[in-house]
Amino acid sequence: QKGYSFESGVSSGTFEPSNFSVNYYLTAMLFIVFDIEIVFLYPLAVNLDRLGTFGFIELCVFVAVLAIGYVYIWRKGALEWR
Repeated sequence: QKGYSFESGVSSGTFEPSNFSVNYYLTAMLFIVFDIEIVFLYPLAVNLDRLGTFGFIELCVFVAVLAIGYVYIWRKGALEWR
């Protein structure tokens, strides 16, 4: 039919974007944040013997901040799928 737009083999009048729940995106963002924190934690754990006491204290502070963040999002209900 002439006069109608046609893109990617799908008529533009029949295409509806798929709807994802906001909880899906929130869970994905939280996963990325905590995954990146684990990536930063790995080099500290591997080189802990070279870093000494200061490295151990830094590691403990980092894990404490990570735990506080986890408890915060848990209490806010961000981990519940509604």
